[in-house]
Amino acid sequence: MQIQIRQTTNAETPAICDLIEAAFGDEQGLEVAQLTRDLLADPSAQPLLSLVATAQRTEIGDPPLGHILFTHAKIHTGSAPSDPIPSAAILAPLAVRSDVQSQGIGGRLIADGLARLTAAGVDLVFVLGHPGYYSRHGFVPAGNLGLDAPYPIPPEHADAWMVQALRQGLLGRVQGQVACAEALDDPRHWRE
Repeated sequence: MQIQIRQTTNAETPAICDLIEAAFGDEQGLEVAQLTRDLLADPSAQPLLSLVATAQRTEIGDPPLGHILFTHAKIHTGSAPSDPIPSAAILAPLAVRSDVQSQGIGGRLIADGLARLTAAGVDLVFVLGHPGYYSRHGFVPAGNLGLDAPYPIPPEHADAWMVQALRQGLLGRVQGQVACAEALDDPRHWRE
């Protein structure tokens, strides 16, 4: 299947939320879809990057195959104000339609998003997700590098809080706590 990845439009929000509800299922799907709506409308999430994957020959109104959202984040380093603080983003959520999962669509969305963020000058991207999946896409555990999540992650899930540097020389040198957009700043969103 030939896939195209492009930025979303506001008109696509209902279709994206339908995709997310179906991909996550039941109550979690409703919660993640509402979080996505909230993040897309949240000024503190700006700048954000919202991408959809569609089939190459998609008709207008056809549902997307996948969606990924990156929102603005800050790192509170405790350093002197004159020290440069890396720019950061948080990946949340990533959803792929269940009938096309395991075909590389999620990986393509991640790669395209990271390339666009690199071009925009973002330095670090964080995610709270499945370590086995995200490690295949270049993410490494962030906590043992001194980069703490907005809320504590239980020790048994510590490896789920991950980071990827989009510029060399940052990991191990920058430490601090990540602050997320207001819509994501709720402990219930930080369970894994």
